[in-house]
Amino acid sequence: MELKDKLISSFMAFENRVDVHHPVHDIRTEAIKVFEEKGFPSKKDEAWKYTSLNTLLKNDYSVFPKEESALEFKDVKKYFIHDIDSYKIVFIDGIYSSHLSQTSHEGLDACLMSSALTKPKYRLIIENYFNKIAKKDESLTALNTAFSREGAFINIPKGKVVDKPIQIIHLATGKESSIMLQPRSLVVVGENAHVQIIERHQSLTDNPVLTNSVTEIYTHKRGIVDYYKIQNDNENASLIDNTYISQQKNSHASVHTFSFGGKITRNNLQFLHNGEYINSTLKGITITQDKQHVDHSTLVHHATPNCESHQDYKGIYADKSTGVFNGRIIVEKEAQKTNGFQQSNNILIDEKATINAKPQLEIFADDVKCSHGCTIGQLDDEALFYLQSRGIPKKEARALMMYAFANNVLESVKIPEVKTRINKLIALKLGVNLGFDL
Repeated sequence: MELKDKLISSFMAFENRVDVHHPVHDIRTEAIKVFEEKGFPSKKDEAWKYTSLNTLLKNDYSVFPKEESALEFKDVKKYFIHDIDSYKIVFIDGIYSSHLSQTSHEGLDACLMSSALTKPKYRLIIENYFNKIAKKDESLTALNTAFSREGAFINIPKGKVVDKPIQIIHLATGKESSIMLQPRSLVVVGENAHVQIIERHQSLTDNPVLTNSVTEIYTHKRGIVDYYKIQNDNENASLIDNTYISQQKNSHASVHTFSFGGKITRNNLQFLHNGEYINSTLKGITITQDKQHVDHSTLVHHATPNCESHQDYKGIYADKSTGVFNGRIIVEKEAQKTNGFQQSNNILIDEKATINAKPQLEIFADDVKCSHGCTIGQLDDEALFYLQSRGIPKKEARALMMYAFANNVLESVKIPEVKTRINKLIALKLGVNLGFDL
């Protein structure tokens, strides 16, 4: 049975598990119809022109884990930013792990999507926010919506500055020969509120894992959200990450995406402006090798005047790895005084490495400041020779140049421990000790 047919046939069993009288039953039912009509995207779809899912769809994924799995913190500690105090929302094979988590309902909600979907006190929030900005006609988002049940629910009330970061960790044990996970998260940041969130998906074995994740983030007036995605999975784990962000007047939202591993990684990141003086930041560092494939697809929709967006993505591709950057900025006629910046810089280390870049500006306003740029090249031989002439071995000199190339993206990371972890991962990916404190 093809994966599409298996998912459609599994939907009825899933609905029976969560109760057909559930408040989002109708939403799920409509979503599975969209997926049934559209199926999985292919390279015939313009948005997926450079990314094929065919190799992933051949696996016979388990849709529901057969049993709950337990893990000890010492065995997975390295996947956490463990040197900071934080709230933790941890899932093992898609099931919440109370043992590894530290949630809260004191002054904020950092808890479970399943609780938000079922408890009456959250019903108004679900009605106002759930599935309101996620693209209903996008097949993989619709698939996630159809099976939406578990994930992180974060609700930051008006005026609350969260005292410590929130970590969302998804672990796959490999107890299933192959598994498909579909976490669904909802983040609501109230007026004048501020939160920092760190997200990671990690497979613990070489068994195939396909994660189809959807996150909806709402940032109200003068709200601030800093979101960090750490993607450093093994060679048989693939991730399709769909993140939708709606911003209100004077809000600031930033997403930093660090893609260092995985078989196929697709990041769909969409920002929608709903007020003046909004600031959006999208930054990423990608370092790949072997036959890894990373696809960044971004959209910033400027629908209101006097707003800014800043996109800066750096990619380093080795061996036969492939990168894709499809960045899009839309400026509506009403969005005068928009300042939109987009930049994609890429280095190909080996001859068989590939990058497909497609920066796009669609401007319908006449009083704007928008720019985009894309560079693809190799390391500067003269600069490399200069470093070697100063006694730095060639391998370390190359790594130092690549580190400097990517480093400006890290300047806007606001959690020092995250910056330290990313620096260490960069050094590890480049295979050197850079000789200074990371």
